[in-house]
Amino acid sequence: MKQTLLAVFGGRSTEHEVSCKSVVNIVNHIDPDKYDVVLVGITKDGRWLLADSVKSITDNSWYQSATKAILLPDAGLKSLLIEGPDGSKTYRHVDVIFPALHGKNGEDGTIQGLFEMAHIPYVGCGVLASAISMDKLYTKIIVEEPLKRIGVRQAKYVSIVGNEIRNMEGNVAKVEKALSYPVFIKPSNAGSSCGVSKAHNREELIAGIRNAFQVDRKILIEETIVGREVECAVFRGADGEIKASGVGEIKAAADFYDYDAKYNNPASETDTNPDIAPESLELIRLAAKTVFQAVDGYSLSRIDFFLTEQGPVFNELNTLPGFTAISMYPMLWEARGIDKKTLIQDLIDTAYRRPGYEA
Repeated sequence: MKQTLLAVFGGRSTEHEVSCKSVVNIVNHIDPDKYDVVLVGITKDGRWLLADSVKSITDNSWYQSATKAILLPDAGLKSLLIEGPDGSKTYRHVDVIFPALHGKNGEDGTIQGLFEMAHIPYVGCGVLASAISMDKLYTKIIVEEPLKRIGVRQAKYVSIVGNEIRNMEGNVAKVEKALSYPVFIKPSNAGSSCGVSKAHNREELIAGIRNAFQVDRKILIEETIVGREVECAVFRGADGEIKASGVGEIKAAADFYDYDAKYNNPASETDTNPDIAPESLELIRLAAKTVFQAVDGYSLSRIDFFLTEQGPVFNELNTLPGFTAISMYPMLWEARGIDKKTLIQDLIDTAYRRPGYEA
C-alpha cells in the first residue's frame, strides 16, 4: 500500500524561487510505486495552497490554486485540512513530510516545530539543530571549540545586534579595530548569500551594514578569507553514524558566490572532483562531520569551507541545502555513486527512524 508523502515548498523566504526548483527535482526522483505525493506550496505572503502537479510549479500556475491545504498541528489527525473553492473541507492523512524549504521559516526550526506537533515523520534536521544552524552567529559560537580541537578555524568576525545599528560610528570603529578591509557583511539569519556584501572601505561598510539589516536584525562582519570555496555533504541516519561525501569546489563567476552568481550566472561552475591534496580532503570531511555533530544534526546538511594555504576555514552550514539541478548536495553524492532516486529514498528513510520518534 502506498504512503502519502507531503512535499512542502515555496515559503516566506528570500529563497522562495530556489525552493520551487528544488521540490521539482526532489519529486521527480521519488518512487511513484511507493508514495502518493501531495504538493503544498507556501506563497510569499504565507498562504498554503494545494498544487495539482509538478507542471503547475514549473509554470507558476500553482499560485492561482483555489484550494487551500493547511497542515494541522493535531497529533491525532496527522493530516492536511483541504478547503475547496466551494468551502468544502476534508482531511488528507499524511505519512511522511519532505520539506523542500530554504531560509527563514523553512530551515530555522519553525516549521520543524509544526511537524513535531503534528507528530509526522519528516526529512531533515530537528528543531534545535535547524535553529542553531540557521543563525550564523550562534553556529560560530557552538562549533568553535570542536573545530579548534581538530585544528580547523573559522573566520574572525564582529557582530552587530538589534539597536546597536543606531551607533554606526561605534560599529565602524569596532570593525576597523578587529578586522582589515576588505570585509564581508552577512545577515545572521539568511540563506543563499541573500543580503551579503563585500566592503573595501568605510563607506561600503556602512552601506553593507544597512543593507544586511534589511534582511535580519543580527549581522556579522567577517574578515576576508582568501581561498578556494569548497563544500561537503553529510548524511546521518538512525544508526547515528555521520557519513561525509567527497569535497566539491565552487568556481564563482562573480567576486563572491552570492545569490545571483549561484542561480543566475551560467559562468559559475561546480567541480565534484577538484584537485585537492588528500590530507586536505580528509580534514575537510572530518571538519564537516565535526560541525554536524556539534549542532546535533540529523538526516542531511551541506557544510561550506574556504581552503587556504594554511588549511580549511569553516564558513557555514545549510540544514536544507538546495536540491536543484545545479545544487552541490545531490551532485556530491552522485559523484560517490549514489543516484538521486537512491539518495531521496535514503533521506525519506531517515524521517521514519528519527531518534525519539514513535509511531
